[in-house]
Amino acid sequence: MKYLALAAALLCWTSLPAAASNEAWASVKEQLYGDRVMLSGAGIIAIDAPYRTYDDARTDLAAQIVAPPGAQIAKVTVVLDENPMPVSAVFDLQTPQSGFYFDITMRVNGPTPMHVIAETSDGRLFVSETFVKTSGQGACAAPPGTDPALALATLGQMNIDVVGTVPGVESGKLTNLASRLSRMDVDISHPSHSGMQMDQISLLFIPMRYVETVEIDLDGAGFVDLTGSISLSENPRLGLAVPQSTQSVDVTMTDTDGTVTHAHKDLAGF
Repeated sequence: MKYLALAAALLCWTSLPAAASNEAWASVKEQLYGDRVMLSGAGIIAIDAPYRTYDDARTDLAAQIVAPPGAQIAKVTVVLDENPMPVSAVFDLQTPQSGFYFDITMRVNGPTPMHVIAETSDGRLFVSETFVKTSGQGACAAPPGTDPALALATLGQMNIDVVGTVPGVESGKLTNLASRLSRMDVDISHPSHSGMQMDQISLLFIPMRYVETVEIDLDGAGFVDLTGSISLSENPRLGLAVPQSTQSVDVTMTDTDGTVTHAHKDLAGF
């Protein structure tokens, strides 16, 4: 919850020009981690992001993280420096893991550095960075793509699917986890209103309402808790690596209006 509060506080920031990107990252880093040492993520974190987004409002961003020897991955944070809510997603791993993979559909409001920070069980911080160019659509303020009545009628519905093994990231920059892990997708029906979008009829701003948390349990035990933000796309899709031995998945979504929904799926055969 503290990361959500910080992200909400950062919402008041206006988008900075590309030349100010170092300043934006320095401010976010200081508020998240204070004076803690940030180590290079080379060989630890591989980010998979497009050179330029095809759809600013729904961009696939992914990363694969492999823990250094003697440690486990405990938390992963995704920062889009120039987004109105830079702290875009936080993955809390309920049981630290030697490897972690995610992909997620995000709004990328404008050209921005992207940082992925991995915190290990022994308290070290590793960071990798890339830069994402956009198509100039201003995703966070773009009108919703779904009819408002339909969006409310299906809000919170979720679909869980296992879609094969975990893909390699950037031609095998890191060890492929496919031998041990399957890829699970969770599709969430939610308008993810950013608070910056305008109703096209009334010309009033649509109140902010987005996916606040997604709790994922495997075989009845906690696995990963995601803290979201307005950076999540409309009807976001979350992909995660899960053990191939997983027999059941439970997903609980809570949004900022307090709506709670639940989905369960048995994965016989995996």
